[in-house]
Amino acid sequence: MRPKALTVEDKLMVLGCKDLERRIVETEMEITLAKSQGFLKNQLTESGSSSSKKLLAVIGIYTGFGSRSKRNAFRGSWMTGVDSVKKLEERGIVIRFVIGRSPNRGDSLDRNIDEENNMKNDFLILDDHEEADEESSKKAKFFFSSAIQNWDAEFYVKVDKDIQLDLEELIEFLDSLRGQDSLYVGCMKSGEVVSEVGKRWYEPEWWKFGDEKSYFRHAAGSLYILTRNFAQYININSASLKTYAHEDISVGSWMMGIRANYIDDNRLCCSSSTQDKVCSLA
Repeated sequence: MRPKALTVEDKLMVLGCKDLERRIVETEMEITLAKSQGFLKNQLTESGSSSSKKLLAVIGIYTGFGSRSKRNAFRGSWMTGVDSVKKLEERGIVIRFVIGRSPNRGDSLDRNIDEENNMKNDFLILDDHEEADEESSKKAKFFFSSAIQNWDAEFYVKVDKDIQLDLEELIEFLDSLRGQDSLYVGCMKSGEVVSEVGKRWYEPEWWKFGDEKSYFRHAAGSLYILTRNFAQYININSASLKTYAHEDISVGSWMMGIRANYIDDNRLCCSSSTQDKVCSLA
C-alpha cells in the first residue's frame, strides 16, 4: 500500500507542531536559567556572596564624575574610621557609590575614579555602562544586575546623589521589613507627563501614557527599595525591559508588570525636613 500523500494542511500542522515544540524547549530552558539564578521563590541562591550569611542590604548611591565633594559629604555621615566600610559589612550593609565609565574610556575621568576607589574601596563601577544623565534608566538595569551578581542581600536600595541620607534610620527601616518578599518600597507618587520638547522632564514617548497624560504610581527616584527577587528579575530580564526617559518611571513600569507589593512610606519622601525622615534634600 502506497503511503498517503501529505496535503498542504498536513504539512502546515507538522511545521506548527515543530515550532511549538521548539518554543516549549526554549521556555523550559529559560525557567531552568531563572531557577539557577535564584529568581523563582524558594529557589534563591547566594550568587556572588563571599559569605553564607545573607546581607541585609546593598545600598547604591548614584554618583557622577564631578561629584567628589558630594561623595565626601556622604562619607562624612557614616565613616568614623579607616575600617568603616568593613564594619558596615559586618553589620550586613554594603554601601557603594555607583558610576559607569567615561564615553572616552580610560581617560582622566575614569582614572580619577579608579584612583579614588583604590583609596576608599567604596565604588561599584559599572564597566559596561556609559555614564550620562540621560542614561539613568539603563544605569538602573546595570546597578541592580551588578549588585545582585556581587552580593546576596534581602534588599537592594537606590539612593540619589542629591540627597542627605540618615544611614542609621535607613538600616532600622530595612530591619523592620526583614522576611518580607516581593516588595517595592518608596515615596509613591504620580504626576503629569511632560509632552513639550525642551521642557524639563520631557518624555519622548508621552503618547503611551494616555489622553490624560498622567504617570502611573511609582516610587520617587531619590530613594527606593527592591527585595532580592525583584533585583534578580531585572538581572535576568534586563535585555527585554522597556526604558523611558526617567529612571523612576522605568523602574515603576517594570514593577507594574509583576506581582509587586507596594509600600508607600512618608519617611522615604526626601524634603527639607529631617524629622522622622530617612532622607532629606541636600
